Amino acid sequence: MGHALCVCSRGTVIIDNKRYLFVQKLGEGGFSYVDLVEGLHDGHFYALKRILCHEQQDQEEAQREAEMHRLFQHPNILRLMAYSLKERGAKHEAWLLLPFFKKGTLWNEIERLKDQGSFLTEDQILPLLLGISRGLEAIHAKGYTHRDLKPTNILLGDEGQPVLMDLGSMNQACIQVEGSRQALALQDWAAQRCTISYRAPELFSVQSHCVIDERTDVWSLGCVLYAMMFGEGPYDMVFQKGDSVALAVQNELSIPQSPRHSSALRQLLSSMMTVDPQQRPHIPVLLSQLEALQPPAPGQHTTQI
Repeated sequence: MGHALCVCSRGTVIIDNKRYLFVQKLGEGGFSYVDLVEGLHDGHFYALKRILCHEQQDQEEAQREAEMHRLFQHPNILRLMAYSLKERGAKHEAWLLLPFFKKGTLWNEIERLKDQGSFLTEDQILPLLLGISRGLEAIHAKGYTHRDLKPTNILLGDEGQPVLMDLGSMNQACIQVEGSRQALALQDWAAQRCTISYRAPELFSVQSHCVIDERTDVWSLGCVLYAMMFGEGPYDMVFQKGDSVALAVQNELSIPQSPRHSSALRQLLSSMMTVDPQQRPHIPVLLSQLEALQPPAPGQHTTQI
């Protein structure tokens, strides 16, 4: 899929017959790098994600991530501009060309405010939560689940709209677990692919006969909401202190009292953080509640009955 890539002189690359100039490194993970590049054909900036592929399975997973992007044309899901595989001796790199978001991630915004001693207001939180939920709704509607939702995987557009990224951990929404071997395999997969402090309780100790569904994303969404409300995820400190997140998530979450938040928002958070996944709401239920909570648009008046 995609055209061959060429690394040219003066820090430029060619992707799908278009030339891009390397500007700077944006970040790196265990097996991937993200660079800022400028399209010399249009003057726009892009993020070039380069995934190191040591074996065939790595190539297949990178291609699958690209295919996940291409499933969606949604304002709250990151779109893929181009994809291709590049040979580097005996190894390969998968290259995903993505839009660049100068505002960075939701976590960048949470930390920026925290450094100033403040937090997102409820009127700021509600539209963000709505946009994230709409992105998840689109993913779930196609039979998939994100599985690694967290503030660092949510970009902010020019108008502040949330955009879900990093679709590499996506898999089928509904998994019927039949037997201890399958349960352990899923548990091991989750340990590698789902960030520990945002991972749903049912993924820490997968039962031998159960159904794991898209409500793992609802738990993670609750953790994201908590981070927007309080400046850190509910289990971030548990993990940082070296305590057991697996044990902590089995207990009902204690939500700090704050005059910044309405009882309706607290109730919404509490429902998302329900330990029993069968009692946790699906995204469409949350969306209907969220739409009723949205702050009025500027200039719009509400009538008290």
